[in-house]
Amino acid sequence: MNPARPLYPRPLFRYCPRCARETGNGDDGRRLVCPHCDFRYYHNVAAAVAAVVVHDDALLITHRAHAPAAGTLDLPGGFLDPGEAPEHALARELAEELGWSVLPAPLVFHHAAPNDYEYAGVRYATCDLFFRLEPAKRPPLAPADDVAHAEWRPLASLEPAAFGMASVREVVARLRAPPGT
Repeated sequence: MNPARPLYPRPLFRYCPRCARETGNGDDGRRLVCPHCDFRYYHNVAAAVAAVVVHDDALLITHRAHAPAAGTLDLPGGFLDPGEAPEHALARELAEELGWSVLPAPLVFHHAAPNDYEYAGVRYATCDLFFRLEPAKRPPLAPADDVAHAEWRPLASLEPAAFGMASVREVVARLRAPPGT
């Protein structure tokens, strides 16, 4: 995330969701406090998950079907639903996006990274949780939902700049870095 760029450069809501009267932007653009009815809303960080699936020095990549960053490379994954554990969210996303009814390998936490996710004119701050899977064989791919296409690519051939999300570019750069760096 670029700290120099204001997270919310314009008011989140022009009108209060409770009393429907015109509001201000709040203290820092992340918080709305209605000056009329004292309604308070905090636009907090959203949690997302992604799979780093590696087999024989190749990474499973997807092509984004929709905004944001439509057409760019990505990793399979998505947002957590309320009350959902990250591991369950990732299993659900892999079923929705690739047709996997069973995970092809155990999930191992890889790392977490902040990200910006701009959608429909709203900028969401996310915390992206990455889990690594190393299946014994390549599972079948049935792209659906938010995935236009899925494929395996050699790690050495991947360019981080081709990925649409900053946190995913970081993962790809880490995977390509020499061991111990």
